[in-house]
Amino acid sequence: MTYGRLGRFTAQPGGRDELVAVLRRAAEAMHRDPGCLHYVVGTSQEPDAVWVWEAWTDKAAHDASLEPPEVRETIAAAMPLIAGMSDVAELDVVGGKGLPEEHA
Repeated sequence: MTYGRLGRFTAQPGGRDELVAVLRRAAEAMHRDPGCLHYVVGTSQEPDAVWVWEAWTDKAAHDASLEPPEVRETIAAAMPLIAGMSDVAELDVVGGKGLPEEHA
């Protein structure tokens, strides 16, 4: 089953742009991970909110993606920029536009 995550980060006051930059670097790195179907970073009207939507071939692919040293470095760079995380949902992705046929 295709695995998805949707989560809202709250950046430290005034740090949203820096957090977005770190998460966008993470998104670029995901291009090299065959288990990652989507890694999308967005902002909302809330001045410190950053949303991340992820879709993976399965949960094991997501979990494995957290292990490489460069990913751990990116997580370490992001942590001081994050004041909190809320509205996290783990999803069984059942279909939709943009997913490869075998995952739609």
